[in-house]
Amino acid sequence: MSLEEKYQMMRSVAEECIQDDELRNLLAHKPEPICYDGFEPSGRMHIAQGVMKTINVNKMTSAGCRVKILIADWFAQLNNKMGGDLKKIETVGLYMIEIWKAAGMNLDNGKVEFVWSSEEINARSHEYWPRVMDIARKYTVKRMTRCGQIMGRNELDDINVAQILYPCMQCADIFFLQADICQMGMDQRKVNVLAREYCDDIKKKNKPIILSHHMLPGLKQGQEKMSKSDVSSSIFMEDEEAEVNLKIKKAYCPPNVVEGNPCMEYVKYLILPWFNEFIVERSEKNGGNKTFKSFEELAADYESGELHPTDLKSALSKALNKILEPVRAHFKNDKTAKKLLQSVKNYRVTR
Repeated sequence: MSLEEKYQMMRSVAEECIQDDELRNLLAHKPEPICYDGFEPSGRMHIAQGVMKTINVNKMTSAGCRVKILIADWFAQLNNKMGGDLKKIETVGLYMIEIWKAAGMNLDNGKVEFVWSSEEINARSHEYWPRVMDIARKYTVKRMTRCGQIMGRNELDDINVAQILYPCMQCADIFFLQADICQMGMDQRKVNVLAREYCDDIKKKNKPIILSHHMLPGLKQGQEKMSKSDVSSSIFMEDEEAEVNLKIKKAYCPPNVVEGNPCMEYVKYLILPWFNEFIVERSEKNGGNKTFKSFEELAADYESGELHPTDLKSALSKALNKILEPVRAHFKNDKTAKKLLQSVKNYRVTR
């Protein structure tokens, strides 16, 4: 890839980049930049985590980057996921890795590394905890509270000590893992910006670049973020074909309206990047089959009424099921994966 092709590939991952000129400079001067992302093992994985992360990681490795995915087990415990039970959290983490393998994340080229936070911190605690303490000394409780969104919390919620410690640790992770790029959702933006502020405080020249991806909405009206705690509004990576069809059938999808329409967003952020096209099959009297190569073309047809919500939903269900079928097959046919899934399904989701 040329420098411009690498830049455009990386930029296509993100809704926002801080900063574009720094990204260009990094790609021009470092052959294998390190991209960092982290996930709390917190229950079953929905398509926002499974499909979108697979797309984004494959884009980043194809652009020459190394990707470190932090399985944030201690963070999940801090955030009271799985009731704070580390054994359950570990099981969920292993299940997540199986999902990404089955979904088609490119793990064969050695450019993707799964890092367990507990193992890495224990192995290099002499490096990690001084950094956490330095960050904690430099910022106020109010500043850390503003980062509560990274835990799925609201600033107005009752504050516990974990909500102060958590962003200090997540900020430290970025330096601990030597990340050049933080590639996370928009909901993690505040702590990534904190890491850039910290660079100013310690006079570090090369700040971590922030690539924040779009947050996929839930299936119901007004749900800005897909949530696994609401089973009816999320599509999970191992959902059966009939479950996917039913959930999409019931999804909010107002005719002629693109803005705030979750079905349209799924096509834009999942289907088109995956297949490079969106195929709608319909009868001749309803316009016949049509293949959309761009979201702009799709949006124009939908807004004009040329494309009916029923046909959109039918095509979306078919495309999603095509993506999810290898995952379903893996969890049915692989004994280890099957056992992991059963355990995760039996756990109670806590927060």
